[in-house]
Amino acid sequence: MTNQAIICVDDETTVLRSLKAELKEAFGDDYLIEIAESSKDALELVEELLAEDHEIPVIITDYIMPDIKGDELLRRVHQLSPRTLKIMLTGQATIEAVANVVKYANLYRYIAKPWQAEDLKLTVIEALNSYYQEKALTETNLELLNVNRELEQLTRKQADLINELHQNERRLKQFTEELFQVNQAFSRFVPRQFIQLLDKDSIVDVQLGDQVEREMSVLFADIRDFTALSEKMTPEDTFQFINAFFRRMEPAILEHNGFIDKYIGDAIMALFGSTADQALRAGIMMLQRLAEYNHSRQSRGQSLIQMGIGVNTGSLMLGTVGSQNRMDGTVVSDTVNSAARIEELTKQYGVSLLISQNTLFELEDPSRYSIRWIDQVMVRGKSVAVSVFEVFDADPPHIRSCKLATKKQFEQAIVFYNQNNFRDAIQLFQECLSHNPEDKAAYTYLEQCQNQIRLQCSTW
Repeated sequence: MTNQAIICVDDETTVLRSLKAELKEAFGDDYLIEIAESSKDALELVEELLAEDHEIPVIITDYIMPDIKGDELLRRVHQLSPRTLKIMLTGQATIEAVANVVKYANLYRYIAKPWQAEDLKLTVIEALNSYYQEKALTETNLELLNVNRELEQLTRKQADLINELHQNERRLKQFTEELFQVNQAFSRFVPRQFIQLLDKDSIVDVQLGDQVEREMSVLFADIRDFTALSEKMTPEDTFQFINAFFRRMEPAILEHNGFIDKYIGDAIMALFGSTADQALRAGIMMLQRLAEYNHSRQSRGQSLIQMGIGVNTGSLMLGTVGSQNRMDGTVVSDTVNSAARIEELTKQYGVSLLISQNTLFELEDPSRYSIRWIDQVMVRGKSVAVSVFEVFDADPPHIRSCKLATKKQFEQAIVFYNQNNFRDAIQLFQECLSHNPEDKAAYTYLEQCQNQIRLQCSTW
């Protein structure tokens, strides 16, 4: 019988049943899937499992519960089992609650309700991998510490125990090589550029709470309709697909002096510390690489992939968060949240690459790019709308030329739209579509204008 358990906590029985069923299907009998309908029951369950020498790699909890909210539950669980990775599964948690869990309970991931089964599965798999990697590293460090102590004793008795000393030297070399391999592995999880931004020479120099504030550009890239694509694949095929995609996108980021801060499921978050132009050119190259990849996929009879990219520029804080036993690098800023929001807008308007006005203003020469105004959006926590612009350099040549030819009409139509002058806006959007029927943004705005006119007519 396994002594490893995954705990699910929610005050809704149907949610618990769904969680347990999905996790049971994903992991079979490799783990005990324990459930609790309240925070109090969950704490008692944790204490019982720990008393029976069970490991608890992962706990998944809702935020809104009748007795103790999810953030306080995870803080208490962290006191009982610091190494347990915590996942919050809710659609109602406040920013303050999430920040408290990150600060006091080392929150591993946040998943919004309703969740996608594959996203939940991939998140739990990543959490389990992280748990076991940390466990293995701790055991290796303990072994190395023991070897060092033995070496100190052998040094004091060198005259009489020279042969034994040689044996331990060989053992030390072996463990040193293993430690080097571990450090090499760490470099794939913690970007070298992140450590350099913290002004550290090595990951071993990084301390909890190290932080720095920088002006940087943030790029978010996300595969469109990934869930639908993954539903047609086996888990093995899904990971091969994601890795093949990431393998083609990463060079475009590195070639423009950026680095990947983290992979979020099928999405990429990258940081650029040099210029906004580097981030924008990286985004354009990623779309060009995607076009090449799609050409290869099409020749093999595979479906085409679409991607949305959002770029924002501003001040952000990089640093380390966590606890003594578990630490992670993170980026905290409205700049990051806005970049993610801008990437989401690419789906709404059917475009591939959007940038904020902050990024536009930081470009050395915006006229070098094909850019048009696309929208004004309200960013959470801000009272002033932020302008968003489409960059269409990576579009097929005929579409790019049509967008350039109709740029003036398109942007004037958006002005009319924002002034509630929907009839004049419709006329200009129709002109754009007559030149370029594939202009999805113009078509989206046209539909919105027509809906607004119908709504006005219905109220007369």
